[in-house]
Amino acid sequence: MSWFEKAVIGTDRLLYKLTGGKVMTVSFSKQTGLTLISTGAKSGERRENQVQYVADGDGMLVVGSNWGKPHHPAWTANLLKNPDIQVNVRGDVRDVRATLLTGAEREAAWRKLVAAWPAFEDYVERSGGRELRVFRLTPR
Repeated sequence: MSWFEKAVIGTDRLLYKLTGGKVMTVSFSKQTGLTLISTGAKSGERRENQVQYVADGDGMLVVGSNWGKPHHPAWTANLLKNPDIQVNVRGDVRDVRATLLTGAEREAAWRKLVAAWPAFEDYVERSGGRELRVFRLTPR
């Protein structure tokens, strides 16, 4: 993990604790972020991960980019095993269901994600061509 990734992740965790999730590093840019509150696929323990999202109707889109690493981030396995999760969006905790998108639905969501954050394409290249997992989070 690069020093930049470590700094962003550490800063997000600190900001989350200090502000109750109201402020994240993406708050200082034009991007939007949330905290996924899920159950560990293997451990069964509560997990919290800060990620970018793109609004999608009454839901949200998130992508398991893992900063372009060759493997999927652990939080995506958590969502696959336990899709009923919570998200904290600027201090507002909501119950959502995570659905892995495939085929044409994934492609449409991917275009929306890349339009909001073009670096997602760089992450695919950096990962060696891994298809990044894309999830739609819908209210439940």
